Amino acid sequence: MNTRYLVFVLAFIAVPGTSPAQDKHPNCAGVERWATSMAFVHLKNAGVTDNDKLDFTKTKTNRLASQRIGKDLYRQIHHVVFTEKSGNVIEVITVNNASSQECSESGVEVFVISRRLGP
Repeated sequence: MNTRYLVFVLAFIAVPGTSPAQDKHPNCAGVERWATSMAFVHLKNAGVTDNDKLDFTKTKTNRLASQRIGKDLYRQIHHVVFTEKSGNVIEVITVNNASSQECSESGVEVFVISRRLGP
């Protein structure tokens, strides 16, 4: 992963006014929404997992940040957790643009979390 980009993501999360609780920001955090769906496609295309391995009922998506970057345009970051039937967990961070009309205002960048440190 590009270290500078990771630093950007972490700084972005800490920016005041990026709280997921803000009502005017689009809610694109659903498990059947753009970021989660595209994260799965990227994982599948990379050979990390597939439809037969995943237990889709255990998929969880949480919006970490949403920042207005234009008129009705927001950059959003989501944490997505996929669980395979074997119990193996795959975590990713997604970054994409969304509006009040479309969660798919841009492609989705997907970063696989290969190791978690701390709680």
